[in-house]
Amino acid sequence: MTIHERDALAAICLLAAFADGEPDEQERARLKTIADQLGTDGQISPAVYQRVIFKQTDAAKEAAVLTTPEFKRQAFDMALGVCDADGSSSPAERQFLTALASSLGIPADEAKRMIEQVDLLASDPLEAAPAAVVAGTAAAGAAAVAAAGAAPASALDKELDGSILNYSILNGALELLPQGLASAAIIPLQMKMVYAIGKKHGYTLDRGHIKDFFATAGVGVASQVVEGFARKLVGGLIENVGGKLIGKSMARSISGWGQTATGAAFTFASTYALGQVAKQYYAGGRKMSAIDIKSLFTKQTASAQQMYEQYRPRIEEQARKVNPTQILSMIRGG
Repeated sequence: MTIHERDALAAICLLAAFADGEPDEQERARLKTIADQLGTDGQISPAVYQRVIFKQTDAAKEAAVLTTPEFKRQAFDMALGVCDADGSSSPAERQFLTALASSLGIPADEAKRMIEQVDLLASDPLEAAPAAVVAGTAAAGAAAVAAAGAAPASALDKELDGSILNYSILNGALELLPQGLASAAIIPLQMKMVYAIGKKHGYTLDRGHIKDFFATAGVGVASQVVEGFARKLVGGLIENVGGKLIGKSMARSISGWGQTATGAAFTFASTYALGQVAKQYYAGGRKMSAIDIKSLFTKQTASAQQMYEQYRPRIEEQARKVNPTQILSMIRGG
């Protein structure tokens, strides 16, 4: 992939983030940080972000730079994931995606089907939890407590720790898959996890509240998707595990792009940290300050990064079991 093609993919990803109007200030700042870090790393031209926000380009111009069917499909997957990061795509986002598909040479009926599938994921009821998460939560919770070297936990804590660990393993496995539908499932799963934790503590949460919680922790929904695709963009899909292509170990850790980590480790750690912060936040009656939430998220991320190697075999095993055509039914509790 040439730097011009990487620039075009990055520009399409950013255009998707702006397709429904201006992101909020915090999300916009995070997107700029990602673009700046990629520019500093020499992977993406620093001018990409500017040409997007100053409307010097559009999806058709960027699509014309891409020369292979694989890059064109990756571009559409990226845009689709970004547009649906905060729920089902809006009319403006669907219009953007339809036009992008046309520019990329993706048949209209195929693009429509893909948009509908990801919309179903993004709007799936928060109550439904996949079987891969529900099974064995108590045992998983006890293992997680032991792995973290934490103090003895109550029955509820063990149950929640098990659920958080299982969500983290499943999301890490989805990160190993190249399919766009797999990547699009990660945030809906994180939302389901936080919803379930709140419910256990007597709170019935909606998507807006959960998005605000993510943002307070420092994990915006759109920027999280952009950053996930950026890892794959930088690393390339060149390694193979169990017959499936996975991203090369060139991604950056959640605490900074200067440390190397696999995309699976990043997603495992961020999911685990969100779960642990949510558990403490709702157990404490939602009285934790924004500064404390962000600080705890950083601490829990570091803890999860230490745990990753222990659970890596389970993540890779889960990735081998996941059938991409069944992701939608699996996420919906099947």
